[in-house]
Amino acid sequence: MTPFDFERDAFGHWVLVLPDGTRQSPITALRAYPVSAPDAGVALMDAEGHEVLWIENLSALPASLRQQVLQALNEREFLPEILQLEDVSSFATPSTWRVRTDRGSTQFMLKGEEDIRRLTGTVLLINDADGVQYMIRDMAAMDKHSRKLLDRFL
Repeated sequence: MTPFDFERDAFGHWVLVLPDGTRQSPITALRAYPVSAPDAGVALMDAEGHEVLWIENLSALPASLRQQVLQALNEREFLPEILQLEDVSSFATPSTWRVRTDRGSTQFMLKGEEDIRRLTGTVLLINDADGVQYMIRDMAAMDKHSRKLLDRFL
């Protein structure tokens, strides 16, 4: 049995259908811990910002329902993951970085070394000059060239 249903209405809004048939719309999905535990703790919120439903763990949901919740999360979140550093214009800041992310290749300007924050031993959060945040989920798993470029800034 599905604990709830999650679907789109005719206007493209997400609709939460509870087991008793109650429908709530529009619904927004938010992660409690987007970096450290992206699959744990997801809240489905109403238009006023009140939590309507708490999902303890996404992996506990049936596959089709999990895909719908993930789609709603991805529509709201924008945290590209850097997979590879292709080039850095200078080892002094500001510098332009060319990177490959999970959303495609891009370049951005790093204003200062303080815009690179280490969240854990291998997780980095990088803020570009335009305020966009990028994440490196596992610095140790990156290729040798990328790690060498990163080491110059850490």
